Amino acid sequence: MLDIEEFEKKIDKKSRLIGVDPGKKRVGIAISDENKIIATPYTTIIKNNFSGLLIQINKIVFDNDIKGIIIGNPINMDGSASQSSQSARDLAINLSKNISIPIAMWDERLSSRGAFNLSSDLNINTSKKISKLDENSAAFILQGALDFLKREKT
Repeated sequence: MLDIEEFEKKIDKKSRLIGVDPGKKRVGIAISDENKIIATPYTTIIKNNFSGLLIQINKIVFDNDIKGIIIGNPINMDGSASQSSQSARDLAINLSKNISIPIAMWDERLSSRGAFNLSSDLNINTSKKISKLDENSAAFILQGALDFLKREKT
């Protein structure tokens, strides 16, 4: 697992990334374009165990020529680690032991709320908002990381 600056050095200029919104039972996945400009919601994986999750993530990585993974880190609003952030960190560590592409964590504070509110702005009904919440949150997380990676370097 890398910090975002090290992650940035390890990925190619043109490469697709996935964003992961980790949850206890549902894991949202989003994918970027190869220019790393836009994150698009992709799918939600129902997590029964780590090995099943790993198989599904590996398939997504292989099928979409993914070169890096961004995992949402649900830290508290004051910046301190939460119980969920420890679970996300454990996921990142376990994935990094089983997947050879770069993996970094990204602050996901407010990603679920942001994704839900964005869906509201688009007049999407509540049941569809909830069913797509995890993958939309993953896109929100990945977009934040993409925006950071595309920042103007001074």
